[in-house]
Amino acid sequence: MVVGAALLVVGALVRFAPGLFAWFGNLPGDIRIENESSRIFIPITSMIVVSVALTLIVNLVGSFIRNR
Repeated sequence: MVVGAALLVVGALVRFAPGLFAWFGNLPGDIRIENESSRIFIPITSMIVVSVALTLIVNLVGSFIRNR
């Protein structure tokens, strides 16, 4: 339930406060290729940031649960 509530809050922030996450997808290392007929977007750096953040969160929550 806590994870669901956290996802709901993050989703609301992304939806209703667009300036808060304007950096996401525009970091150096995110690849954009645009032609007249196609667009390709590969968010390498953004996904690394998400991965590091999720790893830190999961490890912190896990350490709190183990120490109880």
